[in-house]
Amino acid sequence: MKEIVLTTINAKWIHPSLALRLLKANLGSDLIDSCEILEFALRQPLAEKLESIRAANPLILGVSVSIWNHQATIELLKSLEIKPIVVLGGPEVSFLPEDSEIFLYAEYIIRGEGETAFRLLCEKLLAGEKEVNKFINAENTDICKIKTAYHLYTDEDIAKKLIYVESSRGCVFNCEFCLSAVKTSGMHCIREFPLEPFFAEMDILIKRGVRTFKFLDRSFNINIKRSIQIIEFFVKKINSFLKPSSSLASSASLRLGEEFSSNYSSSLFTVHFEMVPSLFPSELLEALSRFPPDTLRLEIGIQTLNREAAARIGRLTDPKKELETLHYLSEKTNAIIHADLIAGLPGEDIESFGRGFDQLWSALGNRNAEIQLGILKLLPGAPIKRHSEKYGMQYNPLPPYEIIETSMMNVDELKRIKNFARFWDIIIGKNLIEFNKDEPVFDKFMKLSDDLFAHFGKNWGIDRAELLKIAVKTSI
Repeated sequence: MKEIVLTTINAKWIHPSLALRLLKANLGSDLIDSCEILEFALRQPLAEKLESIRAANPLILGVSVSIWNHQATIELLKSLEIKPIVVLGGPEVSFLPEDSEIFLYAEYIIRGEGETAFRLLCEKLLAGEKEVNKFINAENTDICKIKTAYHLYTDEDIAKKLIYVESSRGCVFNCEFCLSAVKTSGMHCIREFPLEPFFAEMDILIKRGVRTFKFLDRSFNINIKRSIQIIEFFVKKINSFLKPSSSLASSASLRLGEEFSSNYSSSLFTVHFEMVPSLFPSELLEALSRFPPDTLRLEIGIQTLNREAAARIGRLTDPKKELETLHYLSEKTNAIIHADLIAGLPGEDIESFGRGFDQLWSALGNRNAEIQLGILKLLPGAPIKRHSEKYGMQYNPLPPYEIIETSMMNVDELKRIKNFARFWDIIIGKNLIEFNKDEPVFDKFMKLSDDLFAHFGKNWGIDRAELLKIAVKTSI
């Protein structure tokens, strides 16, 4: 039996929680051995989750809550047969109103960064003392004093899962759909982990055989000099796995998808960065071009190419420059690009959204690109709520709080876009059929997705061969 159990319900099994590992690593020498981490997945049966917690029988149960596991966490806590002291934390509970249902099943809620606050609470509770405040507003932890937790990734994590890392925390931007825009959130500044210790930790993970490094940094390329240093570290490590006899490591012939897989050992890995689309000076682009094929993924949040909609929500944007950057990345680097668009922003209609999609489609233009359509969500506490009355914005009150309609997009239009997004992912994302990269695609694919939904009556659980057969027949 462990006195402390840390748990969460991950979106998928391959997504281990760095947050839980950081909480454990920072418990201190007196408590760390009394702590166990139990991770679950959304699709995992409730009975299995309950049995694991029952068997551990902790005195304190710390639960990390996100927008995606909110309802599943309520179900878990309601069904617990044992009665530990429940402590909630994570982004989802930091801004929820105090009368939210999930708080009925917890003794304490830590709002903000938990590395220090959770340790202090555990020390007090295990000493037989009580904390008088149910809601604990935690200050940001001194980033230089945070103990790293990468050693707590198991061998199974290393071999089979994405490995989350962070070189910085925070975001300087004011996009109103994001919690970083909340001035009191403590996330509105960039705090950077010292690079040399960070590189030492990354080197250990590489030697352990990590397959995918996924950076949690919200804006990796804010500090260009620093981001290039990190890029150069990983490029050097990746090239070290080339056969010694190969001269391709620094050769331009390695670029643009040429056949090279035989030059790599089984230790080849991929690095995934989230980058701000407006900050790509030439030296950063050149550095990114050094990644060999299949080793770099870039997540670039375009969100909207409508200047007025972007300005309305406090998002800095330069559509022309951003599209030029995407075109360069698509043509001149080996990066697999993941670009996001959000439907339902205040003041943007479906025609504007479609034009933005076609512009993005044209700029990306190669096989190493993915477009993901998202529906606007009203995160608890996010400032975008201030536009609700003026723009007729109605949201689902339940997580993930997706927008239902606006004065510019009605219910049916948003449903069509959600349907579009689903079929786009399972058809274009899986390369089942192709569309001409030189022609607008939004209206054409919208009609296809409408027809497919009319035929199947759903956009999930469809046999791939049958889907391909109908999709090809319908798109001709």
